[in-house]
Amino acid sequence: SFGHLEKPVQQHLKQVYSCLSIAMICASAGAFVYMFYLQLGLLTVLGSLGFMLALHMTPHTPSNFFKRMGFLAAFAFFSGMSLGPLLDMVIRIEPSIVPTALMGTSVIFLCFTFASLFASDRKFLFLGGILMSCLSWMLMLGLLNIFMGSRLLFQLNLYGGLFVMCGFILYDTQLIVEKRRRGDTDYIWHSVDLFIDFINVFRRLLIILAQKEENKKRRN
Repeated sequence: SFGHLEKPVQQHLKQVYSCLSIAMICASAGAFVYMFYLQLGLLTVLGSLGFMLALHMTPHTPSNFFKRMGFLAAFAFFSGMSLGPLLDMVIRIEPSIVPTALMGTSVIFLCFTFASLFASDRKFLFLGGILMSCLSWMLMLGLLNIFMGSRLLFQLNLYGGLFVMCGFILYDTQLIVEKRRRGDTDYIWHSVDLFIDFINVFRRLLIILAQKEENKKRRN
């Protein structure tokens, strides 16, 4: 039970997950539009970054609610579109990978979310420094691998990144609870952190499952 969470925190989490659900729907719509109607390439990445910045810079006030929700929806839509090329590639390998990856990501996200919320102490907040260090190392490895082209480094980054993103689900969930306890009520912005975590886990699962399918086809 979440009895250890105060009523205002529980209410805040409901609002965060409502915004997250809306963002997921918009991201699905963005991916659908990319696949079947419109391919914008790099503009999708620039669009998602632009709208995320606009959301961050717009104050969290009642009068700005609809504007900020619009920014969240647009950010999620363009984020979904930016997944388009990867989804396109995966569907060519095996279409069933997409729903499998989505289901797997949802299960991972729910398990780590509940683990974080059931923990009555704040132990996962201490993961922050470790996760940021891991993220820095992954970024450096990724940049290094552009020049080296090592499959081992790529696999290390891929699987290591999946574990790090799972850690971020634990960390970000507890951080949202702690921020609310300290008076930060910006549930729209808090949902962005969880949305990014979900998308990052989904992207890595897509690649891992696609690789496994390709290896299976080669063996056959």
